[in-house]
Amino acid sequence: MAQASRQQTRQIGNLALLVAAPRPPAAPLADCLGDLQRSWQRGGHLAALWQAWPKACGPQLAPHCRPLRLQGGLLTVGAAPGPWLQALQYNRHQLLAALRVAGFQLRDLRIEQARPLADAGADGAAAAQAWSCHPSRADVHGMATCPACGSPAPAGEMARWGHCSFCRRQSLQAAAAQAAAQ
Repeated sequence: MAQASRQQTRQIGNLALLVAAPRPPAAPLADCLGDLQRSWQRGGHLAALWQAWPKACGPQLAPHCRPLRLQGGLLTVGAAPGPWLQALQYNRHQLLAALRVAGFQLRDLRIEQARPLADAGADGAAAAQAWSCHPSRADVHGMATCPACGSPAPAGEMARWGHCSFCRRQSLQAAAAQAAAQ
């Protein structure tokens, strides 16, 4: 019956055709995103937690931990090792209360050690700089052939070590075994 109410007839001469009813006007994108957020909140999706995380967790702790899983009201949170893991364990009850106040139906909170979401501060910039000119980057240095094994390898490895990273590893292992034997 719902199908019949959405269809209309169109008269062409003495012929009546069934045509679909006109579509409702398009909703603004902001309204669609708001509806999506509300449905996530009601459904207990991890996506809603991701969005509310910085506010619920606080500006000091949020960069060092993140929600990992949400199953049956049990939220698993991953925290960076060391003091951040300890701080999250210490503030576990406050975080659980803040998330409940934010509207999440959580029964408990589990904390486990996890790699941080992103490198923070100068360490992240240093890592990005190191990777941008790393000798194993073929897109930066191009390709060459390793003189030791004859395999194709990034030219930056040849310039730095004289052979590919696999041959370099073998030579380092041989040197370590020789040093251990002496």
